[in-house]
Amino acid sequence: MKIKDVILTKSYTGFYFDDQKAIKAGAGHDGFMYMGEPVTEGFASIRQAGEAISIQLVLEDGTIGYGDCAAVQYSGAGGRDPLFLADDFIPFLEKEIVPHLIGEDVKKFRPLAEKYDRMTVNGKRLHTAIRYGITQALLNATANAKRITMAEVIRDEYDVEKGKYEPIPVFTQSGDDRYDNADKMIIKEADVLPHALINHVGTKLGENGEILLKYIGWLRDRIIKYRKDENYSPVFHLDVYGTIGLAFNYDLEKMFAYLLECEKQAAPFRIRIEGPIDTGDREGTMQYEKKLTAMLDNAGSKLEIVADEWCNTLEDIKYFADNKAGHVLQIKTPDLGGVNNVAEAILYCNSKGVGSYCGGTCNETNISAQTTTNIAIACRAVQCLAKPGMGVDEGYMIVKNEMNRVIAAANKRCCAKK
Repeated sequence: MKIKDVILTKSYTGFYFDDQKAIKAGAGHDGFMYMGEPVTEGFASIRQAGEAISIQLVLEDGTIGYGDCAAVQYSGAGGRDPLFLADDFIPFLEKEIVPHLIGEDVKKFRPLAEKYDRMTVNGKRLHTAIRYGITQALLNATANAKRITMAEVIRDEYDVEKGKYEPIPVFTQSGDDRYDNADKMIIKEADVLPHALINHVGTKLGENGEILLKYIGWLRDRIIKYRKDENYSPVFHLDVYGTIGLAFNYDLEKMFAYLLECEKQAAPFRIRIEGPIDTGDREGTMQYEKKLTAMLDNAGSKLEIVADEWCNTLEDIKYFADNKAGHVLQIKTPDLGGVNNVAEAILYCNSKGVGSYCGGTCNETNISAQTTTNIAIACRAVQCLAKPGMGVDEGYMIVKNEMNRVIAAANKRCCAKK
């Protein structure tokens, strides 16, 4: 089944682009706005509307494959590609990419995805957001042409061990509203929570980490008080954006001791700390997280380090996994470019005994969230991010409902073949 037309439209994401460097430097709030001037190249303000480009691949029989080119909230930070604005990139796509797509046969996803993920124009690779959106559309087109789910396409083409399709734990993120949004998560019995957006030492972590410790204690007590089922025992997952390294001046022993305090405060719940350190480069961040991971393991701690910053590409993920720099690696889906890399990253982490977190960003769309949820199910990720947005309900609904639909349909087909 060949592509006969490509339709591009400007779209909006479920959140915003934020200048992480300006925020870390102490930009203040005025309501939902950030005050001050942006620091990262391309930003017109510290917070600006998230944008995407929607791609529709129209096949010969009128079937359509959908994909959205989207980039992370903190674009241009941590070694990532620059800000992605629709008006800048639609003309580029129309001129350089659409002519190549017309006439492509979507009978197989993987070879086409690899072709466009590796494509160069004037000697440069395509922006990660473009590679992300094109490969989503190709995966959806192949699935729709074959009348199966995207999860089944991935499992078939990547030789994933066959078996029943199972639910993946869903991780919800709160953003700045870490109290009311945590209540929503408790009501809906989210598997993993709450994110909490601890992105500033003075106001969110505490100079000695005391603010975060207090919050962990509050969250623990809140769950115990309001859970309807005493067996409800979510995993705590807090993203600290490198602030633990900053607060303790990159002293490994002090950071290690603080993490043990976090674990003690969370008990009886399991806890994960994402991005404890960001040295501003890949090697430094990897080495610190490798050492912290080993220290925690040697101490018999159950706290898990989650690597995020500087663990962006498939190559980065393999490097962190090979060095056991983190118990869990966030596969930040837009940063990998083609979604074919998402499948490979999950499978690689699984093969190395490292947790595969099929993540992403609040700044995605419903289409990209549904696509990566299919991949997480197919490849058996450790957890899957509820996205887009920071409001909890919308992202949780999109991912959880897609998961339930796909599993029911795929398992019904699987059983019918036997």
